[in-house]
Amino acid sequence: MKKTLIFILLTCSFWAMAVVPAFALDEGTISAPSAILMEVNTGKILFEKNAHERRPCASITKVMTLLLVFEAMDSGRLGLDDMITSSAHAASMGGSDIWLEEGESMTADDMIKATAVASANDAAVALAEHISGSEEAFVEQMNVRAGELGMEDTTFMNCNGLDEEGHLTSAYDVALMSRELMKHDKIYDYTSIWLDYLRNGETQIVNTNKLLKTYTGITGLKTGTTDDAGCCMAASAERDGMTLLGVVLGCDTGKQRFVDAAALLDYGFANYAVKELKTPADLPGMLSVSGGMENMVDIRSDVSGSMVVDKASADEIQYAVDLPEAIDAPVEDGEVVGKITCTLGDERRTFEIFAENAVKETSFGQIFARLYNSITTL
Repeated sequence: MKKTLIFILLTCSFWAMAVVPAFALDEGTISAPSAILMEVNTGKILFEKNAHERRPCASITKVMTLLLVFEAMDSGRLGLDDMITSSAHAASMGGSDIWLEEGESMTADDMIKATAVASANDAAVALAEHISGSEEAFVEQMNVRAGELGMEDTTFMNCNGLDEEGHLTSAYDVALMSRELMKHDKIYDYTSIWLDYLRNGETQIVNTNKLLKTYTGITGLKTGTTDDAGCCMAASAERDGMTLLGVVLGCDTGKQRFVDAAALLDYGFANYAVKELKTPADLPGMLSVSGGMENMVDIRSDVSGSMVVDKASADEIQYAVDLPEAIDAPVEDGEVVGKITCTLGDERRTFEIFAENAVKETSFGQIFARLYNSITTL
C-alpha cells in the first residue's frame, strides 16, 4: 500500500511538472517599469507590463533612424559606399558619439556601424541630414513612418534619442518598429559586432549591448541611456527557429536592463515554440466543375506562416477545409473556390483556395465543334 501511494504521488508530480511552464514570469519579476516580449515572425505578444505607457526611450530611438536608413537603401537613395559629410549641427551632438568634426566625411557603411554599434548621436544626425536634407525633415518622416506602423504612443523630436520634451514612445511601439527593422537582415551585420574600428583603425568602437557576450542566440538590437529615460533596451535573439524581441524601458541601472531583457527572452524560449503552418493533407488537388468544357479544375492554396504554441498547453493547430463538392462554370483562373482555416486556441488564420486554371462554360457551338472534331478524326 505504501509503495502504491508513493508511485501515485510521483506520477502526479510528474504530470504537474509536465503542464507547469518551465520558466514563470510576472510583472514583479521584471524590475523595468515598462516591458514587452514579442515573437517576431508572428508579432504575437507573449508578455507585457505597462506596454503602452509613454516614456522616453533614449537611443532606442535610433531603431527608427536605422529603419529609414535601410529603406533609403532599398529605394536606391543611399548606398553603403556613399560618402556622408558631417555638418556643424551633427558634430555638435553630445552623449555617445564618434567625435565627428564639421566637414569630416565617412562612408554610409561606417556611419551606420557607428550608429548601430557605438550608438553615436553625431553619426545618426549625419545620416539623417544626408537622406532628408535636415534633421527636422528626417524627424518628420520618422513620425510619418511611426504612424504607418501603428505606433500610436510615439512622438519623435529628434533622430538620436537625446532627452527632449515631448520625445516619447512606449515598449509596445518600440517592439513594432524593431520588428520592422528586423525584416532587413543586413541590420544583423552591424548589431552582432562586438568590437570594430573606424577612421582606418584610429577609432575603436565597442557595442553597448553586453548580452552579445553572455546570451546564447542574441542578435541585437539596441540599447539606450539618458537621465530622463533611464536604462533601456530592445533585445533580439533566435533559437530553434524562433525569434524573440524583449523591450525594457526605464531600468535604474545598465546591469538591470540586461538582467530584465535576458529574463524576458528566457521566459519566451522556455515556454513557447513556433510551428509552421502547412497545407492540410486532405486538400484535394482538383475540384469538380458543373456545366463546363472541362469536368475538373486544378486547385491550390498558399498556406504559409507560423503560429506560436504554448509548450505547457495540449492545444494543437487544427485545420478545417471549406470546399464545395463542385462549382459551376465558368471558372476564372485564380478564382477563389474555398478556404482553409487554421485554429490554435483563440487564434485563427484563414487562407483562400484558388482555381489554378480557367474552365469555360459549355455552349451549343462548343459541343458541336467538339463532336465534329471527334468524328473527323475517326
